[in-house]
Amino acid sequence: MKISRIVIQNFRSFKSLDITLENDITCIIGENNTGKTALFRAIQICVDVNLPSVFRSLIREDIHASVDISHPSQVLIGIELTDFEGIVNEEALVCQWKLEADRARVFFRFRPRPAIREKLALGEIVPGELTLDDYTWELRGGDATVDLTEITWDMDSIGETVRFGDLSSYLVVNLPALRDVEADLRQPHHSPLVRLIEAFDVPDAEQEALVAILTDANAEIEASKTIAEIAQAIDSSFKAVSGPAFEMGATLGLSAATFQAIIRNLKILLSDHVLQSFEPSRNGLGMNNILYIAILIEYLKRRISKATTAGQLLLIEEPEAHLHPQLQASLLIALEQTKVQVILSSHSTQVTSQAPFATFISLTRRADASIAASTLSKTPTLDANDIADLERYLDATKNNLLFARKVMLVEGPAELFLIPALAEAVLGINLERLGISITSIYGVHFEVYSKLFRAGGLEKKCAIVADADLKPSDADDDVDPLDGHALTALNSDFVHVFLGETTFERELVCLETLNMFIETCRTLGAPNITADLEAARDELDDFIVDEREAELLEECRDKVLNTAKRFGKARFAQVASRFANECTELPGYINDAIEWLQV
Repeated sequence: MKISRIVIQNFRSFKSLDITLENDITCIIGENNTGKTALFRAIQICVDVNLPSVFRSLIREDIHASVDISHPSQVLIGIELTDFEGIVNEEALVCQWKLEADRARVFFRFRPRPAIREKLALGEIVPGELTLDDYTWELRGGDATVDLTEITWDMDSIGETVRFGDLSSYLVVNLPALRDVEADLRQPHHSPLVRLIEAFDVPDAEQEALVAILTDANAEIEASKTIAEIAQAIDSSFKAVSGPAFEMGATLGLSAATFQAIIRNLKILLSDHVLQSFEPSRNGLGMNNILYIAILIEYLKRRISKATTAGQLLLIEEPEAHLHPQLQASLLIALEQTKVQVILSSHSTQVTSQAPFATFISLTRRADASIAASTLSKTPTLDANDIADLERYLDATKNNLLFARKVMLVEGPAELFLIPALAEAVLGINLERLGISITSIYGVHFEVYSKLFRAGGLEKKCAIVADADLKPSDADDDVDPLDGHALTALNSDFVHVFLGETTFERELVCLETLNMFIETCRTLGAPNITADLEAARDELDDFIVDEREAELLEECRDKVLNTAKRFGKARFAQVASRFANECTELPGYINDAIEWLQV
């Protein structure tokens, strides 16, 4: 059984959210304060029986800022479940909550109490006089007569009451972002190790044998002369301090001689090529995080194999915490193989480069501070071929566009190196601090990316900065370029195309940038070109006749482009960026793109 749909209304940052989940793994992405943690808490409120009920009695900060609680209203969290048909325990759990074959529903409502609703109906209370104390929560399931998005605060007799006892067989495990896995491993109530051992159902005879071993060990310890003296000293002092009325005996031993005590005191011992049998406290945070999740996965597998479960859900905030990039990828692969539904949130491009595109749910803050939520693979303009392309293209170097507040798409590494450096040198601005990320697509196939940026997809600005003659940098010279002006058809509320008149390197060349190229050619070891550019600069400084100016600049553009090709455009741009402070002007189309993104 898995969650297939989540609907939220008026909870924390979500005025309205309606998303679908189609995979065993779902990856929630978005910038800070877009509601990733709120989404996890909403799921817990609705289906996690282990979440203390105090969290269901919402406080004002849990209710969307636009809601005036003095007027009757509600917070609604609804979850739809699928994939339970043919699984006896899961069918039994949701039988009262079914909407149709293989689809069930549970929903939480926080709204005025029944007595308050009655007084409102009778006019004994006037809207505008309610306080938070007039509200209460309820948990119900089922009812196919109305969609979750259509349920209003005053609609009664909807669905069946959900009892916590029913939900107890559906396990929800939540791993928060700031988790202390070492402390959790030490605490019996939180430790997945204790739960894993209990799931093994150790036979009574084996339990008794282990207790006997511990009893014998305690007896040998007590027989030690020094230990016996220490125990006697503690016992005497304890009795003296507590007095006869509260007297208790004290002794020393490894542990109480019970099987539960053995479980609580078992410790994981690790080894590597340096140390043998060391405790997790000697480990780094990252490896302990992996250890914790590994034990938890094994417990969930054991729970599934016992066939007494009615489903399980694993919520993980920022699984990449303290992990090496390759460990991040390894962890995601392991999670995909657990056969347990996993919903995770991440800021890691390494995680998102490993996760399938169909798993992404994007949370984006709009200009009016509302949150746009979308399942990216359901973006209306994307077809199967587009999704297949994005699956391949969104590797760790490109998928920062999934996290950025605003995006500038460029053709290749030359723009990637030079545009940020020039913006800082000429305009005095740092693009990343403005929330603008530059992403190179290493080609001219902008259309498939642009389809992501729209309502129902990534609702954020995307500036496409390209050459007017679209031609991949690795194409042969005799390949005809595409018409870059055709890209203007991609313009929309979220996408705007900014085109130069020629190739990027040529577009950059003007009197105000010549010093940068002179120093670049000098550093790369091209003395003849350096001398030619210096001579052109000096002539342009003293120039009077406009016709010669255009001719000189065209010659410089040819020399700069040929030199860039000779040393490699990426290398040339990388060196040039070191001398960006020699420039005093940006090409107009790049300046326009930056201005548009800042609005």
